[in-house]
Amino acid sequence: MEVIQSVALLRSTLQQKKSGIGASLKAPVGFVPTMGYLHEGHLSLIKAAREASEIVVLSIFVNPLQFGPTEDLDRYPRDTERDLKLAEEAGVDIVFLPQVEEMYPGPVKTTVSVSGITSVLCGASRPVHFDGVTTVVAKLLNIVQPDKAFFGLKDAQQVAVVSQMVQDLNMNVDIVACPILREEDGLAMSSRNVFLSKDEREQALVLSRSLKAAEAWVREHALFRAEELRGAVKAVIEEAPLADIDYVEVLTYPQLEQPEAVEAGVPVRLIVALAVKFGATRLIDNTILTLGK
Repeated sequence: MEVIQSVALLRSTLQQKKSGIGASLKAPVGFVPTMGYLHEGHLSLIKAAREASEIVVLSIFVNPLQFGPTEDLDRYPRDTERDLKLAEEAGVDIVFLPQVEEMYPGPVKTTVSVSGITSVLCGASRPVHFDGVTTVVAKLLNIVQPDKAFFGLKDAQQVAVVSQMVQDLNMNVDIVACPILREEDGLAMSSRNVFLSKDEREQALVLSRSLKAAEAWVREHALFRAEELRGAVKAVIEEAPLADIDYVEVLTYPQLEQPEAVEAGVPVRLIVALAVKFGATRLIDNTILTLGK
């Protein structure tokens, strides 16, 4: 495994490696962008990339552009030595590990912005977040030029936003959405879980329980409005005294629009999406429901 910190060296290394690939049914380059502090969710993305690609590139970069002035950039967990060990064990070929100065050598005067679907869910309470995400992902895709890029559906809004950007800008890459990985007790894997106290960790299980309740609620109702389903989910979350709800939303996916009344047999894809704070730690989770198929 090679660890590369400069854009120029990464590009030349990839060009050399791709020139040595013969005929194959696999994609030449698979890419997994991360902010590090790898867990099993990230490793599942690497596994998917490894199975689909000849060369697997992993990036580790905590992107300052996607953090607001009061958010947890400095607090974001980092353990580069551990990350590199896990990446090598998972079969990564190249780790791109740039410093901030390499990615942003001067004041950022050009950004990438996706409208509409970034104004809801996390975008409503984190107004600079998705411009930071789309800008850094656009840069990384331009630097790596992968054939496939792998993203986890735990942040389903991010997947929708990046997919929209790729479509609108005619980027030559296939965005592969991979399933949420959960701990044995149901908590969605996240780098931020390490910040939860024992009591917060126990009460955070209400998130996956509320999503299971949403799936059951939908099966029992042939006709319903989004507000009714949202209320049922909120009622479950509010059973946890430490839960501070940022949002509970029911939207179409990937359009992220308010749905009409949902009726049995009428095809619709919905996302039930949550953001909830436990102490200082903000967790997101979701379930995507395909109805009426």
